[in-house]
Amino acid sequence: MSKLDTQALQAWVGRQQSVTDVITAAPVGALSASLDYPRPRAGAGEALPPLWHWLYFLPLVPASQLDVDGHALRGDFLPPVPLPRRMWAGSQVRFAAGLRVGDAVRRVSTIESVAGKRGRSGELVFVTVLHRVLRDGELAVEERQRLVYRDADAGSGAAPLPAPAPAQFERTIMPDPVLLFRYSALTFNSHRIHYDRDYATAVEGYPGLVVQGPLTATLLLDLLARELPAARLTGFEFRALQPVFAGAALRLQGCRQGASVALWALDAQGALAMTASATLAG
Repeated sequence: MSKLDTQALQAWVGRQQSVTDVITAAPVGALSASLDYPRPRAGAGEALPPLWHWLYFLPLVPASQLDVDGHALRGDFLPPVPLPRRMWAGSQVRFAAGLRVGDAVRRVSTIESVAGKRGRSGELVFVTVLHRVLRDGELAVEERQRLVYRDADAGSGAAPLPAPAPAQFERTIMPDPVLLFRYSALTFNSHRIHYDRDYATAVEGYPGLVVQGPLTATLLLDLLARELPAARLTGFEFRALQPVFAGAALRLQGCRQGASVALWALDAQGALAMTASATLAG
């Protein structure tokens, strides 16, 4: 199969996977501590913070079924895209009924599309996965997750961009290897670029450990929660543009316009690393 023989990968479109879980308190407490909160952000019966559903439905892949990069071998649920690098490019999330600590939940995942293209950075394959989180058969969270696969030697191919607007509020943090380790452990993410510096630099060519895309997205919504603690979200979407690295400043910024909040992250050089948008209820 040629690298962009996506026709052969269309057999995975429509494939489904169903997983059950319980929104337990321990991961909420652990992520709260990792983000430097003195106490858990939610207790029994209280609302789970937006995006923290990523702490559940963890991929319990046996060690013998992991690839050299720490990801699960392809060809089971996800299609066997023959490009070596896989990244979480972004998501669109709708918070319908929301989730609470103690809920018994089911996530039904469906491969919606597989599409190939050739961009400035070389060959790319995009896989879109629809996740629907149900509580008692009722939709609680719906997420379209976009994965991108690329060549090993491909850069981003795009010039760095500045902040999209003047910031109304901001926070600068320094994500260190401990935070990356804790987040990888909480999400059972064994991708080696987040904790194995030798692998990240010598094999994948990064200058250091790569901050997880979903962690950056979580930090952006954490910025919003600190700025507007009473706000309730109905939707959120983010797009990763450039990697950011452990030990370098990460500037989290935002700007509110009515019921919509633009959020973005800048790397240590001031280049736009992630854009996001949150929709507020009421």
